[in-house]
Amino acid sequence: MPGIEKLHLEDALEDSPQTRHLLSVFEKDALALKKYSAGLHGCCQRIMKAQNELCAATQSLAQHLRDYEIQKFALETEDSILTSTLKQYASYLDDVSSIQQVLSAQLSETMMYPCTKFLQADLEEVTTLFEMFNIASSEHASAQSKYMKLPKRREDERSKNEANQDLYLTRKKFHQTSLHYFSCLNALQYKRKFCLLEPVMGYLHAQRAFFRMGQDAVGKTDIEDFLNNIATSVQGVQQELQQETKKTVDLIDNLEQQSAHLYHGQPPIDMPYIPPNTSLTQKAGYLYIRKNKMFPIGKQLLATKWDKCFFFTQAGNLMCQAKDELAGSLVLDLNEPGVMAEPCEADDRRFVFAVVAQKKKSIVVQAENDREKDEWICTINNIVRESGYEKGRVSSQPPPQQTKKERTSSSSSMTKQGSGSVSGSVSPDAQSVGSNASNNNNATSPTAAPSPGDAFLPDAPIQFDIITPTDENGTVTTNLAGPPKRINPFDQSATDVLDTLDAAIENASFVESFVVRFLGSMEVKSDRGEPLVHETMRQIMAARAIHNVFRMTESRLVVSSECMRLVDPGTNNIRTQFNLGDISFWSAHHENNRLFGFITRTKAPGAAISTFACHVFECNVSAEEICQAIGTATKLAFQAIMERKKQTKQQQAKQKEHALLLANIGQIEDAPEGEQGLSNLPLSSDGKYLVLTATDDVDPYTEQQTDSTAKLSVSSDPNEDIDSESEA
Repeated sequence: MPGIEKLHLEDALEDSPQTRHLLSVFEKDALALKKYSAGLHGCCQRIMKAQNELCAATQSLAQHLRDYEIQKFALETEDSILTSTLKQYASYLDDVSSIQQVLSAQLSETMMYPCTKFLQADLEEVTTLFEMFNIASSEHASAQSKYMKLPKRREDERSKNEANQDLYLTRKKFHQTSLHYFSCLNALQYKRKFCLLEPVMGYLHAQRAFFRMGQDAVGKTDIEDFLNNIATSVQGVQQELQQETKKTVDLIDNLEQQSAHLYHGQPPIDMPYIPPNTSLTQKAGYLYIRKNKMFPIGKQLLATKWDKCFFFTQAGNLMCQAKDELAGSLVLDLNEPGVMAEPCEADDRRFVFAVVAQKKKSIVVQAENDREKDEWICTINNIVRESGYEKGRVSSQPPPQQTKKERTSSSSSMTKQGSGSVSGSVSPDAQSVGSNASNNNNATSPTAAPSPGDAFLPDAPIQFDIITPTDENGTVTTNLAGPPKRINPFDQSATDVLDTLDAAIENASFVESFVVRFLGSMEVKSDRGEPLVHETMRQIMAARAIHNVFRMTESRLVVSSECMRLVDPGTNNIRTQFNLGDISFWSAHHENNRLFGFITRTKAPGAAISTFACHVFECNVSAEEICQAIGTATKLAFQAIMERKKQTKQQQAKQKEHALLLANIGQIEDAPEGEQGLSNLPLSSDGKYLVLTATDDVDPYTEQQTDSTAKLSVSSDPNEDIDSESEA
């Protein structure tokens, strides 16, 4: 059913602060629902106990149903179907309360039983699971704290095994309790849709059966239709609950199987070895951070404290968030110079590493096992190596002279007048000179890779970076003084490029924007072919892996019916521009849907033949979507070109006819007064018009010969001339 909020069972084991906060919202909602259901139960009980006050109790019930709208349910919208349904019920109850007198057995069976069951069974189950969840959470935190305090001495293996087994049992118990608690809260969102409606529906059915004499009040056709619709809706919700329950049970089983290796702090020897992922650029999880405690006597460090915090990387920063915090705080800017993560020793604890910075104090943290420690170290170093999300970092030292010689002008179609170009290509000779650089972004493709036919150049240089447009002196132009810095490191929203486009793009009939990362480009022999694009992708990815090129330039690809642009998301500078007429072929990768490439053609001034280059990008969305956008843009551009050509031909034809008409008129000699001078001129059959006929010409559209004929009135009657001109 749309509009029903649910807790994600996949986040139960991680127990992040966001999950805890969302869980507290569901708990508040369950508490409010329990309070409301208790009130509903009290209203129904009043009807059963006090027959003499039946009218007043019915009115109280109707008012209570209306009060559902003003209740502060955290997960209920103001315009929900349940609110409107309860309002409709309340209006019917106002009519029923005027004639209702006695209710006994029927009301006990159809009204009190569903309400009591929901209150004493379903809501009490939530309360019980809430207590069990808190107990399991406390036991798990205690076992984890005990496990993390184990020393590194090997002679204490028995204590380590006991602590590890205790952590396994408590974590498994906590995970199972969390899964059942989350699923119970999710099921409660479905049950509220019918458990609150069943008592009222049973009440109305009992009233209709008991009071036949109140047919005018409760036997109306609209009430019967309303009840049938509600019954159908309740059955539908119950069926959805059954399906959701089945899916939840299957999901719990799968999650328990998939999370078996996560229950242990350090996986035992008999479990399969899972190597750490060393290519991560984002990571989140709990770490223990060391905090130094200072005492006033002599200001000497006497003790240290290890606190558990939730760490995560965001926008090139290392963030930290405690359980009781709603947002994270900045720990360290990974874009600062000299930042590095490395293993260290501290307080006789295992799996400890430090994040070292030049200008700030180092941070010492402890992971849960070796795999977590290695992944955190690799992630932080990868972010530092890529300089985080900061674009245009300028080195404090001038580049060596040999690097300047390595940079050559691009031979691809990205080198255009007034647009950006792809730089960083190296020749095979220069490659050997710059191969020892630590941040080398230039490499040649592997020579041992097979090529698809003769269209691929195996020894062509590969370009790995993009620079902004250059002036005549070859210097990079930019709108900012110095490297751009983030104004707010916590803001992940990129500037919308569509808001800053020039008039040419704003007037385009089709514009779409995508976030892409440039992987590389290289020259090819042919201008089309899907195998050629795929082989170029393979060559570029292999070259990046061989030469340890990890940095990728992130840009916004603006695809319009006028052109294609790569825009710097930080400064909105246009890095490069492609004319749609120069793009000959584009394709997505057949296996990796995040890779796509396109081939462009360029012709240098004075060159006899054109050269072709294939550019490869990585995107966040489906590559097929970007290829579809390029196809739409080129189609619209082609249609616009054909329309302009058609209009140009029409204008040329009209200008030619106009010039011919003026030329024929200029050849007419001045005639004497009267009509005798017109006797030698070609006139129409009625003698009223002068016929001017040009030589036959070929229509550019029908490819048929046409006569360009004009008629001039020769009548002496001015009225006839006016009528003839109007008719013409």
